[in-house]
Amino acid sequence: MTRLSHRRVLLKVSGEALMGDTGYGIDPGTVARIVDDIAEIVRLGVTVAIVVGGGNIFRGVQVAADGGDRVTGDHMGMLATVMNGLSLREAFGAAGIEARVVSGVPMPTVCEPFVQARARRHLDKGRVVIFVGGTGNPFFTTDTAAALRAAEMGCDALLKATQVDGVYSADPKKDPTAIRYERLSHQEVLAQGLAVMDATAIALARDSAIPIIVFSIAEAGGLRAVVEGRGHATIVEG
Repeated sequence: MTRLSHRRVLLKVSGEALMGDTGYGIDPGTVARIVDDIAEIVRLGVTVAIVVGGGNIFRGVQVAADGGDRVTGDHMGMLATVMNGLSLREAFGAAGIEARVVSGVPMPTVCEPFVQARARRHLDKGRVVIFVGGTGNPFFTTDTAAALRAAEMGCDALLKATQVDGVYSADPKKDPTAIRYERLSHQEVLAQGLAVMDATAIALARDSAIPIIVFSIAEAGGLRAVVEGRGHATIVEG
């Protein structure tokens, strides 16, 4: 029998992870591969919630950077996460896994509005819950939404899927001298300004005593290894 280190997890997946090598939008093959990895741990008995970003389609902060209204930009970004969530739900269906899309922005003809107790019941029934629409508020990132939903769902870990195998002192793709960390505390991440998640998300995870595990979503079998406590990842806790 597989021994699991984590049984109820929140997986944060960036929108960029869904576009593969296409440079924009949603690549069905990449989505299917990611969903297959998640389905594998679901079949092991892990309860999985997901927060998905929308950067593969639209970034709200770019509107503000270009002189536009930040609130409008963030609302547009929230809609992009909904498209990604629907794509993930369809891929889970094809993999034989029941999934629900739950939005922080009410749009009942498209997906369920967020109700904490209802979302937890979905998880208790073994369904994958895909949270979209961020927190439902502008000025908060999907990283913060991930920490918030992890606390609300009673998750024992927040898994941050990235393109590298952990947390580094700098971008390892740009700086070959970057130092990789095996373990960090939430406070060390905040004090050093490390690019793990935004400060609000780190503080919320710290205050909720939720460890953050940063791993590479591009590594085959990486997700299963993480929930079994043997993955190549950086653990942020304490």
